[in-house]
Amino acid sequence: MTEVDATNKIGKYFVWLAWLIALAILVFVFQDILDEQTNPNTNPEYALSAQGKAEVYLKQNRYGHYLTRGEINEHPVTFLLDTGATEVSIPATVAEQLNLPTFGSYPVQTANGSVKVYQTKIELLSIGNIFLYNVRAHINPAMQGDEILLGMSALKKVEFLQTGKQLILREQ
Repeated sequence: MTEVDATNKIGKYFVWLAWLIALAILVFVFQDILDEQTNPNTNPEYALSAQGKAEVYLKQNRYGHYLTRGEINEHPVTFLLDTGATEVSIPATVAEQLNLPTFGSYPVQTANGSVKVYQTKIELLSIGNIFLYNVRAHINPAMQGDEILLGMSALKKVEFLQTGKQLILREQ
């Protein structure tokens, strides 16, 4: 094998390596764009109203839903706002990570049928500068994923106003 052949072979490896690096960079950049479209509220905007009340501004995601980052008992979580849910509904895997206590079980009717859930209470639920205390919730072993349904047991404690593709949550 001549020196020219060895140089050509090394050159081909570097071209392949450059393409792989370029592809990895594109995946990294586009994954951030897709994540932003799925949950545009990973750092929700918040402020105080003219009356001094806490307000959080949420953007609709590309599917028309409102997802946001928040906290349960000072642990970061992702909420999906659901005015059709009676209570905050937490997947069992997430509840386990949060070390939430249970206070008995009861059946509930969901979009996927009847399921047995476990009553719990959230000491502190927060989104931006809104803080809710002693929120009723249940742990749902049938829920998949890590999104927590933010139901009416929490939402009834805030005012909400939708304008276009934005939702404003305001403390009462």
